[in-house]
Amino acid sequence: MIDPAFWRGMALGASLIMAIGAQNAFVLRQGILKRHVGIVVTVCAVCDMVLIAAGVAGMGGLIAAYPAFITIVTWGGAAFLFLYGLRAWRAAFRGAGVLQADGSRAATQEMSWQRAAVLVLMLSILNPHVYLDTVILLGGIGAREAAPGNVWFAGGAMMASVLWFAALGYGARLLAPLFSRARAWQILDGIVGLMMWGLCAGLVAQQV
Repeated sequence: MIDPAFWRGMALGASLIMAIGAQNAFVLRQGILKRHVGIVVTVCAVCDMVLIAAGVAGMGGLIAAYPAFITIVTWGGAAFLFLYGLRAWRAAFRGAGVLQADGSRAATQEMSWQRAAVLVLMLSILNPHVYLDTVILLGGIGAREAAPGNVWFAGGAMMASVLWFAALGYGARLLAPLFSRARAWQILDGIVGLMMWGLCAGLVAQQV
């Protein structure tokens, strides 16, 4: 029988992970392209699972005790988001082709699976909010569950992460017909660029 803590963990995990951010935007984009979706979804889910386990195990208290760690991650994340946003804006102004019937994107340099994995890994770990929300908040709540409730709680949160990223990555292909025109990609790239720079500005504002 499933412990109620499992559902509490799933509910809290889902509420934290569904916010639109840099990581989700990248997963959505790769899903529309139908490129390296499996590796991207796996990297996101594994990162979340490791951070959830670390938080429930008590690492949240350790991170909270060393605020310099969050500061370093914040500045690193801001720099990465700025560069990624710049890349998106360049694609938006230049135009980046259209989506073909076979799922390939014309006039676009193919991104290797290794590069896709590294990019989504950076978007995952260079986000200070993932440590505040996943490790400290979610992990802290899970750590207060009496054993084996803490394990069930962590399992529920991990399940929410796996289901969300799988649904986002593989469900995004339903939007593919909308991206048969170059203009649609330019609009998406512009939105992504604006989002990345907005997130970057938000991180910088926290430090000044």
